[in-house]
Amino acid sequence: MGKTPRILIFTGDGKGKTTAALGMAFRAHGHGMAVSVVQFIKGDSSTGELLAAHGLADFEILQSGLGFVPPTDDPRFAAHRAAAQAALEKAAEKIAGGRSRLVVLDEACLAVALGLLEERQLIEAVAQALPETCVVLTGRGATPGLIALADTVTEMRPVKHALQAGRAAEKGVEW
Repeated sequence: MGKTPRILIFTGDGKGKTTAALGMAFRAHGHGMAVSVVQFIKGDSSTGELLAAHGLADFEILQSGLGFVPPTDDPRFAAHRAAAQAALEKAAEKIAGGRSRLVVLDEACLAVALGLLEERQLIEAVAQALPETCVVLTGRGATPGLIALADTVTEMRPVKHALQAGRAAEKGVEW
């Protein structure tokens, strides 16, 4: 059997999905691999990962999100759906292009769960990965079809979280 692309998912309700994927991205970059991160929902240019990656050769973070996603009956939902579609187009280019050895689709699972993307669309994009490419998907609510596509799935489960105890989100920890 020939080599197939690696497809990993970090999902669940616990903290650390994006953090785990970015850890893989920085590890791959340290080994000389080109990395592309496409963020589907996030659009805040002051995140630590964006600031850390700025200026790194062969490491890009592309934000296409508009932030908090409103309910589907909210008039603003259409703009979020269009932003997710644009992110998917960028992601598909990075996956099929072959230049990036690691492609992270941050919050792509959540984009499907929220109805911003169809599962089929995401599966079709990921299926275009070349054998030497690793694709990492993050986000709550990974669907059965995405899980079937992946060769490694990790579910993050909350045991205890400071935010639940009333502690404020902190720069460098949550963003």
